[in-house]
Amino acid sequence: MTAREIAALVGGELIGDGDRELDSGQTLDRAGESQLAFWERRRDEQKMPLTNAGCVIVDYETRAPSRTLIRSRHPRRAFAQAMRAVMRTPAQPGRIDASATVSPTAAVAEDVSVGPFSVVEAGASIGRGTFVGAQVFVGKGAVVGQDCRLYPGAKIFGNARLGARVILHGGAVIGADGFGLIFESDHYEKFPQIGGVEIGNDVEIGANSCVDRGALDDTRIGDGTKLDNLVHIGHNCQIGRHVVMAAQVGLSGSVIVEDYAVLGGQVGVGDRARIGAGAQLGGQTGLLPDKRLANGGTYWGTPARPLREQLLGQAHVGRLPRLLKAVKRMRQRIKELESS
Repeated sequence: MTAREIAALVGGELIGDGDRELDSGQTLDRAGESQLAFWERRRDEQKMPLTNAGCVIVDYETRAPSRTLIRSRHPRRAFAQAMRAVMRTPAQPGRIDASATVSPTAAVAEDVSVGPFSVVEAGASIGRGTFVGAQVFVGKGAVVGQDCRLYPGAKIFGNARLGARVILHGGAVIGADGFGLIFESDHYEKFPQIGGVEIGNDVEIGANSCVDRGALDDTRIGDGTKLDNLVHIGHNCQIGRHVVMAAQVGLSGSVIVEDYAVLGGQVGVGDRARIGAGAQLGGQTGLLPDKRLANGGTYWGTPARPLREQLLGQAHVGRLPRLLKAVKRMRQRIKELESS
């Protein structure tokens, strides 16, 4: 893309050579002549360091040497938007690798690219503009929307329905059986897992993450939600719109996470718990089964408590050694007084 095209895309003000071609992005200190970078002022620092970048996105107050610039109110955000366009996964429209297996009854749009050793089973549907990497599995009757990106090793079982512009990173598994068991006398029996998975538009699911199918009803993930690597979504979970979960989050069955909630790394959530809209859970927070967290709150610890309450509790725990010493001195003094 040219600098002029990027400026138009991000709604920024172009200064300099609008015809300069940019093919990737890099940090300011490492960028070359064909690369885009960005600069955010640090505190009162207004002068941008020297760089070899072909174009730099800056704010409106930054002073910069004579070069190609794009001025924006939010340089980091504009850079990310530009990179999504510049680095879009190249596909070979309509190319199905000779080693791939695509059922003749699968509805695969003409411009879909299917990589080596991938399998698309009978009755599956893949929308236009979708990229299917190597060794991807799309099960019988699965639905994949348009402009999706299925990276190598992703697995979509036949019970799953994906919206448009969904990204599945390598090793993601969508629609495997949930962990549903019933104890019978002296052993466990499997509870039938016959529900599906419904994933909205613009969802991104990280590498080696798993979204289980519902036991009876469907597991659902709303539009715009982003899951990091190694996230587990249990059966029948209902995840709202624009939810963010960091690595190693684990949700038990039938958990509800409302819109715009944020879950830090290694958060664990018990069965049937509910997390309110806009709530934020710090790393390693543990929410017990059937518990509810209010909308917009910030929580931490196990069991999850409001952040201020948790920090106060930790401060009290830190004082315990001194308190114990004081109690010992008091006991000794009482003993001396009683014996005198």
